[in-house]
Amino acid sequence: MALPDLSYLVQPGAVVAVKATPKASRERIEEGTPLRVYVTAPPDKGKANAAVTKLLAKALGVPKSRLTLIRGDTARDKQFRID
Repeated sequence: MALPDLSYLVQPGAVVAVKATPKASRERIEEGTPLRVYVTAPPDKGKANAAVTKLLAKALGVPKSRLTLIRGDTARDKQFRID
């Protein structure tokens, strides 16, 4: 399944709300409010956060260095700022 094109969300300073689901059977993103991001990585030592950041950056069409996790480091509900 292809990732959705989320490039319409890319604006400097924009905040993107995400509901993360680690240990999913496959990686995917479902559009909605918030975005639902499913990753196969376990929630262990930041592995799931790194996977969510990588997948979200790919769908947004930006380098992952432009995404900053501003809320939800240890929670499923997260907020990312686009720099």
